Amino acid sequence: MLRRLCWFVLVAGLALGGASAPAATVSVQVADRAGKPLADAVVMLVPVSGHLPVKPMTGVEIAQSHRQFSPRVTVVTVGTSIAFPNLDTVRHHVYSFSPVKSFELKLYAGVPATPIVFDKAGIATLGCNIHDAMVAWVVVVDTPLVARSAAGGKAQIDAVPAGDYELRVWHSELTEPSAAMSTPLVVAGVDVQTRASLATVGSRK
Repeated sequence: MLRRLCWFVLVAGLALGGASAPAATVSVQVADRAGKPLADAVVMLVPVSGHLPVKPMTGVEIAQSHRQFSPRVTVVTVGTSIAFPNLDTVRHHVYSFSPVKSFELKLYAGVPATPIVFDKAGIATLGCNIHDAMVAWVVVVDTPLVARSAAGGKAQIDAVPAGDYELRVWHSELTEPSAAMSTPLVVAGVDVQTRASLATVGSRK
């Protein structure tokens, strides 16, 4: 449950200023409670008031290769279409029963003719009805200010306009499939460095 998870954010380089302040870069170092860097964490900034325009992404694919999804974590904006090419010599049956997007691509080889449109923000968990070990996640966001952490745990969001935001961090090992930790953050024309530490109590793996 969400209440069983904990996280903290240490913020450096934070300053208050007017809306006319220049854009800033927000860097987030994501780690588990023991300090180990976490790759494939999704970090996003959501305005407290108002809405930043987003455009659907193009050319997004989640392939099946060596009986695994590649990539395991995909971040897209609302309205993005995703193709699911099967690069294996066996057929796959890709599905999601998540409320954000429910679909099935029944046993197939090659590339399905119609991509899947992810038109609602949230987390979609993918699986294969034939190969139970296959799992992946699609994180659908309605903000353009988003990044995924690299192997060293760092995620960087550039060109952040001054304003008040919720800093949200999601990772696949959080107990709740749709859980995203959040904390207030003020950006005012100076670069911001934060450290997010997640306790992954009760991993779903």
